[in-house]
Amino acid sequence: MTAVVGELIADRYELEELVGTGGMSSVYRANDRLLERDVALKVLHDRFTVDGDYVERFRREARAVAQLSHPNIVTVIDRGEQDGRQFIVFEYVDGENLKTLIEREGPLPEREAIELGLQIARALGFAHERGLVHRDVKPQNVLLNGDAGAKVTDFGIARSLDVQGGLTQTGTVMGTSDYIAPEQARGRQVDAQSDVYSLGAVLYELLTGEVPFPGDNFVAVAMRHINEPPPSVRERRPELSPRLDAAVRRAMAKDPEERFGSMDELCAELTACLGPETAMSGAETMVVPGRRPPRRRRRAARPPREGLSVWPLILLLAGLALLAVILAAIFTFTGPGEEFKNFVKKKTGVAAATAKPVTLTGVTAYDPYGDGTEHDPSVGNATDGDPATYWNTEHYDGGLNKQGVGLVLDAGGLKKLTQLAVRSDTPGFSATIFSGNSSSGGFTADSKSRTAAFNTTFSLKGASARYYVVWITDLGPNSSVELNEVTAKGL
Repeated sequence: MTAVVGELIADRYELEELVGTGGMSSVYRANDRLLERDVALKVLHDRFTVDGDYVERFRREARAVAQLSHPNIVTVIDRGEQDGRQFIVFEYVDGENLKTLIEREGPLPEREAIELGLQIARALGFAHERGLVHRDVKPQNVLLNGDAGAKVTDFGIARSLDVQGGLTQTGTVMGTSDYIAPEQARGRQVDAQSDVYSLGAVLYELLTGEVPFPGDNFVAVAMRHINEPPPSVRERRPELSPRLDAAVRRAMAKDPEERFGSMDELCAELTACLGPETAMSGAETMVVPGRRPPRRRRRAARPPREGLSVWPLILLLAGLALLAVILAAIFTFTGPGEEFKNFVKKKTGVAAATAKPVTLTGVTAYDPYGDGTEHDPSVGNATDGDPATYWNTEHYDGGLNKQGVGLVLDAGGLKKLTQLAVRSDTPGFSATIFSGNSSSGGFTADSKSRTAAFNTTFSLKGASARYYVVWITDLGPNSSVELNEVTAKGL
């Protein structure tokens, strides 16, 4: 049964106005009779409520987003169902979305566009740190309040299940392809780097008033995102700074590895674009060099002397002889062991600090979005030194259908790991390494997301922590992921 204006939902929320509708859901402005305030209530369309897997995913994602407390993220207030219909209650933002602003005003002033981009990037970065990727960044999902503040909404809550190859369905809430990352258009795993690309496309539209790759249909636009290089904002607006132009194009790089490594990096660059070193109105960026000391006048070349002094050669030979005596003494009393190596390193300037193996022990599975367990009795198999044994996730038909699941590893004390290697007989899944000081939670991202091969090495930030989590966010082509062996190195 379709919701209608005037209906009372859950004996609390009175629907007052339909403010938006899409392929997956409709959004109403509603009055919360209990707290006497306006809220936004999203109701899932009836045809999707018969799919039990989708409803469970809807519930889990709502719970995950409810944990995101950030000034630039629309707050989730409540979730429930009535007569079989699923709904989510958000804070009500009394303002238009960013797409409406662009359509009404066209290209925004450079500083205003950067400041809006910064707010969006901070919100997305906050979500990424908590293991949640938006995957549908677009101006329609950014609401503007009366204080020129931007609030990101729709963190993967009301969205279609991936269809063949992972492409987004045209006409759904997240169906537009105008901001789709190339890897998403190809049907590959979508991660935080995909959000960076999409935000780059949004910045392009804020600065030019047009999407980067217009086209007649979904496929045509998606193919342009895959094949064509990112356009330059300065081709449309030559007065824009070259540094900002370069930032937008880097965010939209086809290869995720060539984009900004994180939203924090993008924020840092956008902040720099606001600084005085950027020529905001000139055609070129002016770099002011530091003051150089005055050059000394060259002396006239002197004629060569009749003879060559032998003293420099004598001193050099004496120094070499002294070094030979020292080395002979070291060999005589200690042999060419660690003392000799350390002596050579000291004399040659070679750094002595190198990564050393760190013993890991599988302690528990980590399943905060499921039933809390995931083949816990076999967690030790991932660190027993035998690649023939493994810990594996449960079997999921049709995809993971939750934010992630992982394996918690104990480093035996506070350790600064620099890399973590994973051997798996089920390649193709996506994972990120998290770290923390409790085996039960409070983890933060310590690596970039990667698609695993048979042997995959994750480079870590080197944070000091005791527990590390191989956090699996997508099963790839597998119904279950196996971790055969996990090893680590650290300082």
